[in-house]
Amino acid sequence: MANNLNVVEAVRQGLDEELARDEGVIVYGEDVGVNGGVFRATQGLLEKYPDQVYDSPLAEAGIIGTGVGLATYGLTPVPEIQFAGFIDQGFHQLKQHVSRLRSRSRGRFNCQMTVRAPYGGGIHALEHHSESFEAGYAHVQGIKVVVPSTPADTKGLLTASIRDPDPVVFLEPMRIYRRFREDVPEGDHTVPLGEATVRREGDDVTVISWGAMMWETLRAVEDAEASVEAIDLRTISPLDTETVVESVRKTGRCVVVHEAPRTAGMAAEVIARLNEEAFLYLEAPVERVTGYDLPFPLFAREERYIPDRERILGGIEMVVDF
Repeated sequence: MANNLNVVEAVRQGLDEELARDEGVIVYGEDVGVNGGVFRATQGLLEKYPDQVYDSPLAEAGIIGTGVGLATYGLTPVPEIQFAGFIDQGFHQLKQHVSRLRSRSRGRFNCQMTVRAPYGGGIHALEHHSESFEAGYAHVQGIKVVVPSTPADTKGLLTASIRDPDPVVFLEPMRIYRRFREDVPEGDHTVPLGEATVRREGDDVTVISWGAMMWETLRAVEDAEASVEAIDLRTISPLDTETVVESVRKTGRCVVVHEAPRTAGMAAEVIARLNEEAFLYLEAPVERVTGYDLPFPLFAREERYIPDRERILGGIEMVVDF
Protein backbone atom coordinates (compact mmCIF):
# COMPACT_ATOMS: atom_id res chain seq x y z
CA MET A 1 0.00 0.00 0.00
CA ALA A 2 1.21 3.55 -0.72
CA ASN A 3 -0.09 7.05 -0.15
CA ASN A 4 0.42 9.93 -2.55
CA LEU A 5 2.11 12.44 -0.22
CA ASN A 6 4.16 15.61 -0.36
CA VAL A 7 7.25 16.08 1.82
CA VAL A 8 5.53 17.68 4.84
CA GLU A 9 2.81 15.01 4.82
CA ALA A 10 5.54 12.35 4.72
CA VAL A 11 7.12 13.90 7.81
CA ARG A 12 3.75 13.79 9.59
CA GLN A 13 3.09 10.17 8.61
CA GLY A 14 6.56 9.11 9.72
CA LEU A 15 6.14 10.76 13.11
CA ASP A 16 2.62 9.37 13.50
CA GLU A 17 3.73 5.81 12.90
CA GLU A 18 6.77 6.05 15.20
CA LEU A 19 4.67 7.59 18.00
CA ALA A 20 2.23 4.68 17.63
CA ARG A 21 5.00 2.07 17.47
CA ASP A 22 6.92 3.22 20.54
CA GLU A 23 5.37 5.14 23.45
CA GLY A 24 8.90 6.23 24.41
CA VAL A 25 9.07 8.50 21.34
CA ILE A 26 8.50 12.11 22.47
CA VAL A 27 7.75 14.91 19.95
CA TYR A 28 8.10 18.46 21.27
CA GLY A 29 9.07 21.97 20.22
CA GLU A 30 7.69 25.45 19.68
CA ASP A 31 4.03 25.29 18.55
CA VAL A 32 4.21 21.61 17.51
CA GLY A 33 1.21 20.71 19.68
CA VAL A 34 -1.87 22.93 19.58
CA ASN A 35 -0.91 24.65 16.32
CA GLY A 36 0.56 21.55 14.66
CA GLY A 37 3.86 23.22 13.80
CA VAL A 38 4.65 26.30 11.75
CA PHE A 39 4.45 24.20 8.55
CA ARG A 40 1.79 21.86 10.03
CA ALA A 41 4.17 18.90 10.04
CA THR A 42 2.78 17.78 13.41
CA GLN A 43 -0.86 18.69 12.83
CA GLY A 44 -3.24 16.34 14.67
CA LEU A 45 -0.53 14.48 16.58
CA LEU A 46 -1.27 16.11 19.96
CA GLU A 47 -4.88 14.87 19.80
CA LYS A 48 -3.75 11.31 18.99
CA TYR A 49 -0.80 11.16 21.41
CA PRO A 50 -1.50 13.59 24.31
CA ASP A 51 1.16 11.96 26.50
CA GLN A 52 3.87 12.04 23.81
CA VAL A 53 3.50 15.44 22.09
CA TYR A 54 4.30 18.71 23.90
CA ASP A 55 4.61 22.42 23.21
CA SER A 56 7.89 23.80 24.55
CA PRO A 57 9.03 27.27 25.60
CA LEU A 58 10.65 29.42 22.92
CA ALA A 59 14.19 28.44 23.95
CA GLU A 60 16.24 26.38 21.48
CA ALA A 61 19.06 25.61 23.93
CA GLY A 62 16.47 24.29 26.37
CA ILE A 63 14.72 22.25 23.68
CA ILE A 64 17.91 20.44 22.65
CA GLY A 65 19.28 20.22 26.18
CA THR A 66 16.03 18.67 27.43
CA GLY A 67 16.55 15.94 24.85
CA VAL A 68 19.83 14.93 26.50
CA GLY A 69 18.01 14.24 29.75
CA LEU A 70 15.14 12.42 28.04
CA ALA A 71 17.54 10.21 26.07
CA THR A 72 19.61 9.44 29.16
CA TYR A 73 16.40 8.37 30.87
CA GLY A 74 15.75 5.91 28.03
CA LEU A 75 13.22 7.87 26.01
CA THR A 76 13.54 8.86 22.32
CA PRO A 77 13.18 12.63 21.94
CA VAL A 78 12.31 14.07 18.52
CA PRO A 79 12.44 17.85 19.03
CA GLU A 80 11.54 20.32 16.29
CA ILE A 81 13.47 23.56 15.89
CA GLN A 82 11.06 25.88 14.11
CA PHE A 83 13.71 27.05 11.60
CA ALA A 84 17.25 25.65 11.28
CA GLY A 85 18.78 29.09 11.63
CA PHE A 86 17.74 29.10 15.25
CA ILE A 87 19.58 25.86 16.11
CA ASP A 88 22.51 28.23 16.65
CA GLN A 89 20.98 29.10 20.03
CA GLY A 90 21.35 25.45 21.02
CA PHE A 91 24.48 24.58 19.05
CA HIS A 92 26.56 24.31 22.20
CA GLN A 93 24.13 21.67 23.48
CA LEU A 94 24.54 19.72 20.24
CA LYS A 95 28.32 19.95 20.22
CA GLN A 96 29.15 19.75 23.91
CA HIS A 97 26.54 17.31 25.16
CA VAL A 98 24.38 15.59 22.49
CA SER A 99 27.24 14.55 20.22
CA ARG A 100 29.56 13.18 22.89
CA LEU A 101 27.29 11.59 25.49
CA ARG A 102 28.28 8.09 24.36
CA SER A 103 31.99 8.96 24.35
CA ARG A 104 31.87 10.93 27.59
CA SER A 105 30.08 8.15 29.48
CA ARG A 106 32.41 5.46 28.00
CA GLY A 107 29.39 3.81 26.40
CA ARG A 108 27.16 3.76 29.51
CA PHE A 109 24.68 6.15 27.88
CA ASN A 110 23.76 7.00 24.32
CA CYS A 111 21.72 9.91 22.97
CA GLN A 112 18.99 8.50 20.74
CA MET A 113 17.62 11.81 19.57
CA THR A 114 16.51 13.25 16.20
CA VAL A 115 16.53 17.05 15.91
CA ARG A 116 14.17 18.06 13.08
CA ALA A 117 14.38 21.48 11.43
CA PRO A 118 13.14 23.13 8.21
CA TYR A 119 16.19 24.54 6.39
CA GLY A 120 17.27 26.36 3.24
CA GLY A 121 15.81 29.26 1.32
CA GLY A 122 13.22 29.78 -1.35
CA ILE A 123 10.10 30.72 0.63
CA HIS A 124 10.73 34.47 1.06
CA ALA A 125 11.34 34.16 4.80
CA LEU A 126 12.95 36.66 7.15
CA GLU A 127 16.58 36.83 8.27
CA HIS A 128 17.87 33.69 10.06
CA HIS A 129 15.05 31.58 8.54
CA SER A 130 16.89 30.29 5.42
CA GLU A 131 20.22 28.96 6.65
CA SER A 132 22.04 25.98 5.06
CA PHE A 133 24.57 25.00 7.72
CA GLU A 134 24.79 21.27 6.99
CA ALA A 135 28.58 21.40 6.66
CA GLY A 136 28.82 22.85 10.18
CA TYR A 137 26.84 19.98 11.71
CA ALA A 138 28.86 17.47 9.66
CA HIS A 139 31.97 18.78 11.40
CA VAL A 140 30.62 17.71 14.80
CA GLN A 141 31.79 14.16 15.48
CA GLY A 142 29.09 11.88 16.86
CA ILE A 143 26.17 13.42 14.95
CA LYS A 144 24.64 12.10 11.73
CA VAL A 145 23.30 14.72 9.30
CA VAL A 146 20.41 13.72 7.04
CA VAL A 147 18.72 15.73 4.24
CA PRO A 148 15.87 14.14 2.24
CA SER A 149 14.82 15.31 -1.23
CA THR A 150 11.65 13.28 -1.92
CA PRO A 151 8.52 12.36 0.09
CA ALA A 152 9.34 8.63 0.16
CA ASP A 153 12.88 9.27 1.31
CA THR A 154 11.62 11.77 3.89
CA LYS A 155 9.52 9.16 5.65
CA GLY A 156 12.10 6.39 5.24
CA LEU A 157 15.07 8.47 6.41
CA LEU A 158 13.10 10.05 9.30
CA THR A 159 12.00 6.63 10.54
CA ALA A 160 15.57 5.33 10.32
CA SER A 161 16.84 8.43 12.14
CA ILE A 162 14.38 8.04 15.04
CA ARG A 163 15.38 4.38 15.41
CA ASP A 164 19.13 5.11 15.17
CA PRO A 165 20.80 4.70 18.58
CA ASP A 166 22.81 7.92 18.16
CA PRO A 167 21.83 11.56 17.52
CA VAL A 168 20.72 12.80 14.11
CA VAL A 169 20.19 16.31 12.76
CA PHE A 170 17.36 15.92 10.24
CA LEU A 171 17.16 18.91 7.89
CA GLU A 172 13.90 19.24 5.95
CA PRO A 173 14.09 21.35 2.75
CA MET A 174 11.13 23.66 3.33
CA ARG A 175 11.25 24.95 -0.24
CA ILE A 176 9.87 21.60 -1.45
CA TYR A 177 7.60 20.84 1.51
CA ARG A 178 4.57 21.07 -0.77
CA ARG A 179 6.21 21.24 -4.23
CA PHE A 180 5.31 17.73 -5.52
CA ARG A 181 3.84 14.39 -4.51
CA GLU A 182 4.84 10.76 -4.92
CA ASP A 183 3.80 7.36 -3.62
CA VAL A 184 5.09 6.76 -0.10
CA PRO A 185 4.90 3.24 1.40
CA GLU A 186 2.52 2.90 4.33
CA GLY A 187 3.66 1.08 7.43
CA ASP A 188 7.24 0.14 8.21
CA HIS A 189 9.39 2.01 5.67
CA THR A 190 13.02 2.86 6.33
CA VAL A 191 15.86 4.14 4.15
CA PRO A 192 19.36 3.30 5.47
CA LEU A 193 21.38 6.24 6.75
CA GLY A 194 24.73 6.81 5.05
CA GLU A 195 23.70 5.52 1.63
CA ALA A 196 23.44 7.82 -1.40
CA THR A 197 21.24 6.94 -4.36
CA VAL A 198 21.53 7.42 -8.12
CA ARG A 199 18.49 9.45 -9.17
CA ARG A 200 19.39 9.36 -12.85
CA GLU A 201 21.98 7.32 -14.74
CA GLY A 202 24.38 8.87 -17.29
CA ASP A 203 27.83 8.48 -18.84
CA ASP A 204 29.34 11.94 -19.45
CA VAL A 205 29.25 13.77 -16.12
CA THR A 206 28.23 13.14 -12.51
CA VAL A 207 26.17 15.80 -10.71
CA ILE A 208 25.92 15.48 -6.92
CA SER A 209 23.42 17.29 -4.73
CA TRP A 210 20.85 16.87 -1.90
CA GLY A 211 17.69 18.41 -0.48
CA ALA A 212 15.88 21.08 -2.49
CA MET A 213 18.92 21.46 -4.75
CA MET A 214 18.50 17.83 -5.84
CA TRP A 215 15.04 18.73 -7.10
CA GLU A 216 16.41 21.81 -8.90
CA THR A 217 19.30 19.77 -10.34
CA LEU A 218 17.02 17.10 -11.78
CA ARG A 219 14.92 19.80 -13.46
CA ALA A 220 18.03 21.41 -14.92
CA VAL A 221 19.69 18.28 -16.29
CA GLU A 222 16.61 17.52 -18.35
CA ASP A 223 17.88 20.27 -20.68
CA ALA A 224 21.55 19.20 -20.66
CA GLU A 225 23.09 18.03 -23.90
CA ALA A 226 25.45 15.70 -22.02
CA SER A 227 24.45 12.37 -20.49
CA VAL A 228 24.20 13.26 -16.79
CA GLU A 229 24.35 10.88 -13.82
CA ALA A 230 22.63 12.51 -10.83
CA ILE A 231 23.50 11.37 -7.30
CA ASP A 232 21.45 12.31 -4.22
CA LEU A 233 23.70 12.11 -1.14
CA ARG A 234 20.69 11.87 1.25
CA THR A 235 23.07 11.66 4.24
CA ILE A 236 25.68 14.41 4.55
CA SER A 237 27.44 12.68 7.44
CA PRO A 238 28.46 9.91 7.13
CA LEU A 239 29.07 10.60 3.46
CA ASP A 240 28.70 7.71 1.00
CA THR A 241 32.11 8.03 -0.64
CA GLU A 242 31.87 4.69 -2.44
CA THR A 243 28.82 5.62 -4.56
CA VAL A 244 30.32 9.01 -5.47
CA VAL A 245 33.73 7.60 -6.41
CA GLU A 246 32.23 4.75 -8.43
CA SER A 247 30.17 7.18 -10.50
CA VAL A 248 33.03 9.61 -11.14
CA ARG A 249 35.36 6.79 -12.14
CA LYS A 250 32.75 6.00 -14.82
CA THR A 251 32.02 9.52 -16.08
CA GLY A 252 35.40 11.24 -15.44
CA ARG A 253 33.69 14.58 -14.71
CA CYS A 254 31.80 15.96 -11.73
CA VAL A 255 29.73 18.95 -10.57
CA VAL A 256 28.60 19.42 -6.95
CA VAL A 257 25.52 21.59 -6.36
CA HIS A 258 24.47 23.04 -2.99
CA GLU A 259 22.83 26.24 -1.79
CA ALA A 260 25.05 26.65 1.26
CA PRO A 261 27.95 29.14 1.04
CA ARG A 262 30.85 28.05 -1.17
CA THR A 263 33.82 28.24 1.21
CA ALA A 264 34.27 25.07 3.30
CA GLY A 265 30.90 23.78 2.11
CA MET A 266 30.22 20.06 1.62
CA ALA A 267 31.31 20.36 -2.04
CA ALA A 268 34.85 20.94 -0.80
CA GLU A 269 34.76 17.68 1.17
CA VAL A 270 33.37 15.75 -1.81
CA ILE A 271 36.13 17.14 -4.04
CA ALA A 272 38.80 16.23 -1.49
CA ARG A 273 37.60 12.63 -1.40
CA LEU A 274 37.53 12.46 -5.21
CA ASN A 275 41.12 13.73 -5.27
CA GLU A 276 42.06 10.98 -2.84
CA GLU A 277 40.26 8.09 -4.53
CA ALA A 278 39.46 9.01 -8.16
CA PHE A 279 42.07 11.60 -9.17
CA LEU A 280 43.53 9.57 -12.05
CA TYR A 281 40.02 9.10 -13.52
CA LEU A 282 39.21 12.84 -13.64
CA GLU A 283 39.20 14.44 -17.08
CA ALA A 284 38.37 17.93 -15.81
CA PRO A 285 38.53 19.85 -12.50
CA VAL A 286 35.42 19.27 -10.38
CA GLU A 287 33.09 22.27 -10.54
CA ARG A 288 31.12 23.74 -7.62
CA VAL A 289 27.73 25.45 -8.12
CA THR A 290 26.83 26.91 -4.72
CA GLY A 291 25.43 29.79 -2.75
CA TYR A 292 27.71 32.75 -2.11
CA ASP A 293 29.93 33.61 0.84
CA LEU A 294 27.37 36.07 2.16
CA PRO A 295 24.61 36.03 4.75
CA PHE A 296 21.49 34.60 3.09
CA PRO A 297 19.80 37.64 1.49
CA LEU A 298 16.35 38.97 2.18
CA PHE A 299 13.60 37.67 -0.07
CA ALA A 300 13.97 40.27 -2.85
CA ARG A 301 17.32 38.76 -3.83
CA GLU A 302 17.16 35.16 -2.67
CA GLU A 303 16.49 33.84 -6.18
CA ARG A 304 19.81 35.38 -7.24
CA TYR A 305 21.58 33.54 -4.41
CA ILE A 306 20.20 30.01 -4.80
CA PRO A 307 21.68 27.99 -7.71
CA ASP A 308 19.14 27.80 -10.54
CA ARG A 309 18.80 25.96 -13.83
CA GLU A 310 21.13 28.29 -15.72
CA ARG A 311 23.95 28.10 -13.16
CA ILE A 312 23.70 24.32 -12.89
CA LEU A 313 23.73 23.88 -16.69
CA GLY A 314 26.67 26.31 -16.85
CA GLY A 315 28.63 24.14 -14.41
CA ILE A 316 27.90 21.01 -16.44
CA GLU A 317 28.98 22.69 -19.69
CA MET A 318 32.20 23.92 -18.06
CA VAL A 319 33.40 20.44 -17.07
CA VAL A 320 32.19 18.78 -20.28
CA ASP A 321 33.93 21.38 -22.50
CA PHE A 322 37.18 21.44 -20.48
